[in-house]
Amino acid sequence: MSDTKLPNTAVAGAGRPGVIQLVFKEKGALYAAYISLFTDGGLFVPSTRDYRLGEDVYLLIALPDDAARYPVAGKVAWVTPPNAAGGRTQGIGVRFPSDEKTRQIKHKIEEILGTSISSSKPTQTI
Repeated sequence: MSDTKLPNTAVAGAGRPGVIQLVFKEKGALYAAYISLFTDGGLFVPSTRDYRLGEDVYLLIALPDDAARYPVAGKVAWVTPPNAAGGRTQGIGVRFPSDEKTRQIKHKIEEILGTSISSSKPTQTI
């Protein structure tokens, strides 16, 4: 496992377990979490909560050096269970929806990552 810091996460509102705040302070953490294999993009979210495939998840994303918060209504596309092979962090892969607002967020993430997006460095994703 790499020594890259994972994003800070917090579940907002006790009655709304599907709302997750992701704060990426470093480009390396964003790289480790970004899922470029999904056509519309996605992010790995470290979590010990049980999720089901296809479950709706609302993300509030903060990107490095950007004061804005970006809301994304995604879906759980995979689940990494506790004690996963290879020392993978427990959590979920959230697939972004196919809409214009989210395409702009995907573009912004890919702009931040630049050429590192095609790096062979290990990530938390598939």
